[in-house]
Amino acid sequence: MGKKVTSVVILSFLLCVLGVGMVHAAHPFTIQSQSALLMEMSSGEILVDKDSEKPLPPASVTKMMVMLLAMEALESGKISLNDTVIASPEACRMGGSQIWLEPGEEMTVADLLKAIGIVSANDASYALAEYISGSHEEFVQLMNKRAQELGLKNTLYVNATGLQPDGGGQGNLTSAYDQAILARELLKYPAVLQWTGQWIDSLRGGESFLRNTNNLVRFYEGCDGLKTGYTSEAGYCLVATAQRNGVRLIAVVMKAPTSTVRNSEITKLFNYGFSQYKALKLVNSGQILGSTTAVKGTVKEVNLILPQDLTVVLKKDVQSKPEVQISYPPKVRAPLPQGTPVGEVLVLVDGEVKVKMDLVTATEVNECGFFRFFFQTAQNLIRGFFQ
Repeated sequence: MGKKVTSVVILSFLLCVLGVGMVHAAHPFTIQSQSALLMEMSSGEILVDKDSEKPLPPASVTKMMVMLLAMEALESGKISLNDTVIASPEACRMGGSQIWLEPGEEMTVADLLKAIGIVSANDASYALAEYISGSHEEFVQLMNKRAQELGLKNTLYVNATGLQPDGGGQGNLTSAYDQAILARELLKYPAVLQWTGQWIDSLRGGESFLRNTNNLVRFYEGCDGLKTGYTSEAGYCLVATAQRNGVRLIAVVMKAPTSTVRNSEITKLFNYGFSQYKALKLVNSGQILGSTTAVKGTVKEVNLILPQDLTVVLKKDVQSKPEVQISYPPKVRAPLPQGTPVGEVLVLVDGEVKVKMDLVTATEVNECGFFRFFFQTAQNLIRGFFQ
């Protein structure tokens, strides 16, 4: 399929709706934490910023990168949730928050992710790192490589736990801005919320009790993740996400003086964001937005749809007219599994792209045999001759 766009449909929404505007205020209320940031998820727009690029130790917030690499390994098929991981003596020596793994103990990837997501278990994080990369050292290299790919300019990892290195020395460093970018990438895998958003769970057949270190999961409506952190060097850190009425926010505080302040300031950030923004649904998931010729397909054409609702998040105090632009090629080649991306849908507000989504095939299209393809080609040539 070529890159050239050969069909463009522009849908104009003539009804005036409330649009998006940049928020430049550093922080509209008092923030005690050394660094803080509030981001709207769909656009990446920053609503509140306090020293968000200041490098600080992240403590267990580190484990968001561990979870991202695990989800990417799951997506690629390198590992599976049912894989059995054997805990090494090194993993079992991790201090701080843990699930008390014993050397040689077996636990599935799913249970390790549960332990990481709910209780920030250092031993689980170390064991999963070893399983994915073969060694903890190799995994840390992978963490730093992925950080560079994501443009996390103030992030450096020396371990997969967030603990200060034994004997001192430089520990992990990151910034509130970097962690918001990382959270946005991690949320491309909504399955992580089944762990980070779980208030209470258990391991080992109910023998090991787990309670989420993120109290907002229980006490703030819509909060379903992501990661807390605490060490004496890092203070109290939290990267949190919450969704209400179609608006998803990412809030970060780093080096709060107490856990109470940490939770209070995340709550303030969320309240501010939800008071400023609303979500507008533009197109329903599954709605047919076009069709394209399926070359060598068992059918002549395949319909193109959106895999999920197309929604734009709009700032309440600015009026604008969003546009939806749909582009796809006139033909694609079979075979095409259902859900194959073949085009693109953009939402523009005041000429700026706010949402980008793949346009996908509504059904599977199998490749036809040689004789059927020959017959189709002949039909097309004859049809073209007489037109």
